[in-house]
Amino acid sequence: MRPDPDLAAAFEATWPAFETVRCGGFLVGRGAGAGGRVSSAIAVGPWGDADIDAACARHAAWGQPPLFRAWDDDTDLIAALTARGLGAHIPTQVMAAPIAALTDRPIPPVTAFAIWPPLAIQRQIWGAGNITPARQAVIDRVPLPKAALLGRIRDRAAGAGFVALHDRTAMVHAVEVLPAFRRQGLAGWMMRQAAAWAQDLGATRIGLAVSRANTTAQATYASLGFTAAGSYAYYGPAA
Repeated sequence: MRPDPDLAAAFEATWPAFETVRCGGFLVGRGAGAGGRVSSAIAVGPWGDADIDAACARHAAWGQPPLFRAWDDDTDLIAALTARGLGAHIPTQVMAAPIAALTDRPIPPVTAFAIWPPLAIQRQIWGAGNITPARQAVIDRVPLPKAALLGRIRDRAAGAGFVALHDRTAMVHAVEVLPAFRRQGLAGWMMRQAAAWAQDLGATRIGLAVSRANTTAQATYASLGFTAAGSYAYYGPAA
């Protein structure tokens, strides 16, 4: 299963690699230390074994391990990669919802904000989680319109996230809530704030990606109206 073309385009445009190079049927991303999403090769046209070789060579030239991102329905590519000894890592689900599903109630005062540029406290919250400086550099290079999400609970800043718009689809990335404030509904209000921001700019849909192992987050998003829109995994050397 893979997202429809508009959602897939927004997924790529709102979390871009440092640079990309076309290798036959693949587009290879240079992530500059920002993680697998931007450091992987994706199929963008017909490909052959020589294209896989060329993509692996490009990864090596950048000092990256060979890594491919394949939608679960791309069975030919998955078979070719596994035949080379590249195994599946981090199965991930893409979810999407109509904007209207998240804008049906008011956000409590001083609970969530959408601002740009990010405040120092938002960068600190990201840094306390998995959003390293290299990942924050991805956020910085995304073209406008975009916003940094700030979540507050019990009179303190406790959550940060990122939302960007591509055509009429908003994508949310980099959601972090400080451990002491999790499971208290803050992530849900931040998602609603992202939807309100996007709706004001004409968006009709909102999407995100979440690890399939993170069942708690998936349940939170499902409660907001998100449904599965695609699934993929990374294929690379054994850890």
